[in-house]
Amino acid sequence: MRILTIIIPVFNEAPSIAKVLNNVTQTTLGAQWKAELIVVDDGSNDGSYDIIDTYIKEHPDFNIKLLKHEINKGKGMGIQTALKKATGDYVLIQDADFEYDPNDYAELLTPIEKGYANVVYGSRFVGSKPHRILLFYHYMGNRFLTFLSNIFTNLNLTDMEVGYKVFSRELLKDIRLKEKSFGFEPEVTAKISRKKDLRLYEVGISYFGRSYAEGKKINWKDGIHAIYCVLKYNLWSRR
Repeated sequence: MRILTIIIPVFNEAPSIAKVLNNVTQTTLGAQWKAELIVVDDGSNDGSYDIIDTYIKEHPDFNIKLLKHEINKGKGMGIQTALKKATGDYVLIQDADFEYDPNDYAELLTPIEKGYANVVYGSRFVGSKPHRILLFYHYMGNRFLTFLSNIFTNLNLTDMEVGYKVFSRELLKDIRLKEKSFGFEPEVTAKISRKKDLRLYEVGISYFGRSYAEGKKINWKDGIHAIYCVLKYNLWSRR
């Protein structure tokens, strides 16, 4: 049996985090897998930490670790903090909102179970699963960032910025992650692309995106920083 570490970075997600934890813990991984959840509260000031703590106490049978940043440090730092405590054979990143569906775990893990992959990316742009229609400029921004990343990594990804990524922890262990926020996506993609033993697959997933009124946090400044990160980690900061 293999262990899947599910990392959930949380910043001010009080309306959704308990339901997300419910969805994650009730998802069937299959007979090959046992789940380990690591939740990192990233300096929330809306009561998210207390909601998570209460959930863990009410569900003692689930293997959930709760870590805390006293101040907000960003998604990338949340992932780095969790990786230090991870014991799983594989690591999956789960956002703390309803944009991504844990029912897609089984399909994300299938290329790993069959021995094809040691890294799997979801994709919001392939497959026939439901996708919420939102802003055209976000769509074009995501496609441009993926295109730019692919130029340097020589990968043919369709969705580099996707939140659902699964990594072999063995593959990640000697990668030094530096990005504190959403720059994690282009940074980790650049660094795994140089791994000689990389076997990367992509799987179509559902996407139930949020509007800004519903709590979406990423903005145009993050897009500019992502361009910088693609250039930085592919050209002049490759380690």
